[in-house]
Amino acid sequence: MHKPPPLQCTGLNFRAFQFAQAMLFAIEEINNSTDLLPGISLGYKIYDACGSIARSVRVTLALANGNEVLFGPSQAPCIRPAQVQAIMGETSSSPCMAMATVIGPFHIPMISHFATCACLSDKTKYPSFLRTIPSDDYQSRALAQLVKHFGWTWVGAVRTNDDYGNNGMATFTETAQQLGICLEYSVSFFRTDPPDKIQKIIDIIKASTSKVIVAFLSHMDMDVLIHELSHHNLTGYQWVGSEGWIFDSQTAAMDKHHILDGAIGLSIPKAHVSGMREFMLDVKPLNSSSNELFTEFWETLFSCKFKQSKSSAGNQRECTLHEDLTGVQNSFTDMSLMPIFNNVYKGVYAVAHALHSMFSCNKTCNTMQLDPYTILQHIKRIHFKTKEGEEVYFNANGDPAAKYEIINWQPTENGIVDFVTVGFYDASLPADKQLNLQNMSLIWANNSQQVPVSVCSVKCRPGTRKVLQKGKPVCCYDCLGCAEGEISNITDSITCVKCHPEFWSNERRDACVKKEVEFLSYKEIMGALLTAASLLGTCITAVVASIFFTYRKTPIVRANNSELSFLLLFSLTLCFLCSLTFIGRPSEWSCMLRHTAFGITFVLCISCVLGKTIVVLMAFRATLPGSNVMKWFGPAQQRLSVLVFTLIQVIICILWLTISPPFPFKNFKEFKDRIILECTLGSAVGFWAVLGYVGLLAMSCFILAFLARKLPDNFNEAKFITFSMLIFCAVWITFIPAYVSSPGKFSVAVEIFAILASSFGLLICIFIPKCYVILLKPEKNTKQNMMGKKTPKSF
Repeated sequence: MHKPPPLQCTGLNFRAFQFAQAMLFAIEEINNSTDLLPGISLGYKIYDACGSIARSVRVTLALANGNEVLFGPSQAPCIRPAQVQAIMGETSSSPCMAMATVIGPFHIPMISHFATCACLSDKTKYPSFLRTIPSDDYQSRALAQLVKHFGWTWVGAVRTNDDYGNNGMATFTETAQQLGICLEYSVSFFRTDPPDKIQKIIDIIKASTSKVIVAFLSHMDMDVLIHELSHHNLTGYQWVGSEGWIFDSQTAAMDKHHILDGAIGLSIPKAHVSGMREFMLDVKPLNSSSNELFTEFWETLFSCKFKQSKSSAGNQRECTLHEDLTGVQNSFTDMSLMPIFNNVYKGVYAVAHALHSMFSCNKTCNTMQLDPYTILQHIKRIHFKTKEGEEVYFNANGDPAAKYEIINWQPTENGIVDFVTVGFYDASLPADKQLNLQNMSLIWANNSQQVPVSVCSVKCRPGTRKVLQKGKPVCCYDCLGCAEGEISNITDSITCVKCHPEFWSNERRDACVKKEVEFLSYKEIMGALLTAASLLGTCITAVVASIFFTYRKTPIVRANNSELSFLLLFSLTLCFLCSLTFIGRPSEWSCMLRHTAFGITFVLCISCVLGKTIVVLMAFRATLPGSNVMKWFGPAQQRLSVLVFTLIQVIICILWLTISPPFPFKNFKEFKDRIILECTLGSAVGFWAVLGYVGLLAMSCFILAFLARKLPDNFNEAKFITFSMLIFCAVWITFIPAYVSSPGKFSVAVEIFAILASSFGLLICIFIPKCYVILLKPEKNTKQNMMGKKTPKSF
């Protein structure tokens, strides 16, 4: 088979070189320490994986097979089969996953300083992996909370198409959905993708309506994206970034068109390790270390070339080894990644503290019985403070405490971006206190000081509810006003709540107001008019009674049992007055009184009229020869008949009030916006029995009066009774449909009108003609005139 060519690096990565320098600084500090691992020196071997997963796996397999010596005693190195005790690295998540999978069965500890994928916390797959940088599980959730904090519910998302970006964005998406945030689009790419794929992403961003973009990218992918965004001049978007690029000064330097100005995101907290900066910038010792990388490093750092160099770069000056870093500005002299250097530093010290906890040895290394599994267990249990006072420990998943700074890209006058810390995120605090934004001014996209708005639909004001738009995410909705009788008193309500039956929604539909209680009141015009009519009828009746009393000895008053006439006037007075019980706010006593008083007074009234009608008939029967009928219906019998008829109605009313009396009732069904306060009948049978009995007596009276209408005019009042009963019956027959069909207080008014109309009919038809004779025609008020006979007339 053909053997594939060896994997070779194509260039020197200054950042990776800086990470190696940070490890060397930590090792040198430990080896010079008299407190930590006294008498023991840590050894090391540096491999450059060149960002290649395949190269990383190959190196890992070589280390697992034990081909290198990584540490020995300080005085005399031990020559024995090499066994790696710990691996520091890798930088990216995908290579770390491959490496951790390989060394997992060997239990060799692996501590990464920059691999953040949440998937690496799975101890069933990666049992020996630890890290000094928080898991993206915390960062993704923190980014979602940050987006929610500023009210952005409609955002776009761009991610690196690798384990770092895909896993981080998956957690962000899940958390965002829980917080009510919708993603208009979520696209991925890798820096090596063809230009047309990146162009599609640019087109998606252009066509989008969201103004906020969450970028879960590595700095290398962000550099590629910035180049394309600059080419299309896509400015005005608010960028929210992960720690992979948000605090990278090289990314900021590449943003010549200020596309990312105002960006906000999470970064590893700033760190300071005394002496590290000076150590890393002191490149002279690298020449004496016989480092194979020295030649390439020196040539790349100072843009020169050694004579014996194999470099193909032409037109470069010759390296003299007297070059000075003063004035050199490149990624090697950039110390903005000091938080990551600090992570490397903490990782090395974690291994050293684990070894120190295992033994304290002043003897030769032959007495040291070390194995990776034991070291791994000690590393998991370490808990110490660095010389700067920072606590270092790992949780059950091999992760450190999750703490981030929230930084804002604020451009300065000279065009350089300043990374300003505007808040903190600490996952160890209670959920409501994890995100802490300081009260300071932030710079947003386009150098605006106003928080950008990025929503699919504007918030629904109180009084409306959200209705989702068909086929769109939950963040896209229409606002529909609440129906009558329903309200919503919060913004973005998903439902409208029905008001209590005694309340109704106001015009804005954002509050329930107490319904107006409606009943027939004395204060309103209709109530006042009916009251006036009732009092007028009472006064007229009183006047008629006084006239009758004054002329009580005259023939016209005495002609038809004056006692019944006065009793009729009294009952009419009660009829007029009983209508007043129907006006005003219904109460228990008024509800019971109004119908029973009406029934009893009207029966009393009709009984008197019926008695007068019978007297007329009996009187003319008595004038016939041999007739003795009047002795059977004299004054005593008349009084008794009135009493009996009235007593029957009293019994009906007592039964009604005993079994199911009327009571006040709030009617919510008649009208939506107001309450009708009325007297419910209790027993409908009782009400119609009372009314039916009155109707029965009225019809009987009408029939008898009609039969007596052709008796002699001078004495006969039967025709007036006939007219009055005709009016009475007509009023109460029309009352029934009018009462049933009238709403609310108008049904009460109809009943009062029927009472007053029938009372006035009786009063006018029966008594006004007699008053006319008494007052205006006194010559006719004689016994001879009353006894005179005339030819009967018909009408």
